[in-house]
Amino acid sequence: MKIGIISDTHGSVEAWNKAYKDFFSDVDLILHAGDHLYHGPRNKLAVDYSPKDLAEKINTCDTTILSVRGNCDSDVDAGVLDIPLVSPYLFTYIEGFRFVVTHGDVTETDEEKLQLAQKLHADIFISGHTHVAGIKKENGCVFINPGSPSLSKRSDGRQTIAVLDLTEKYIRIYDLYTKEVIEEVEI
Repeated sequence: MKIGIISDTHGSVEAWNKAYKDFFSDVDLILHAGDHLYHGPRNKLAVDYSPKDLAEKINTCDTTILSVRGNCDSDVDAGVLDIPLVSPYLFTYIEGFRFVVTHGDVTETDEEKLQLAQKLHADIFISGHTHVAGIKKENGCVFINPGSPSLSKRSDGRQTIAVLDLTEKYIRIYDLYTKEVIEEVEI
């Protein structure tokens, strides 16, 4: 099973289209770690900012999408998306792995994430919010932040997503535009 991991799309339909076409068209599931449509008052507007178009793309996506609510996701966003967008946390069990997904604004520090992962016996903990991609293993759990495909806050400006392959046992973070693997960890 392959899982596409994305967060902080912030209304960028171009970023969603590129991520889906180049990385997610063959995945079995997409996990979205929040901040779907609205850009938020602290973020600049993306050139392709179109929450209505992105909502339509998400709503008509052939791949199952599981999402959590981010700090920029409003009741209005939840009202136009056909996927549930009410919980700040998602706990799911996939092919023997326990997943926790949260945006990262409620559980912000690494210590808080580690405590929650341990409490829930998580194998894989996914969060976004920072717009900075990264993967690390700690105490038997893999912590993943896919970054942002639309409003990167990385020092190099790379726009990123992640792919988790449970069959091949790897997680990779990709540069959305060069398709370069930025980081890879075996699970």
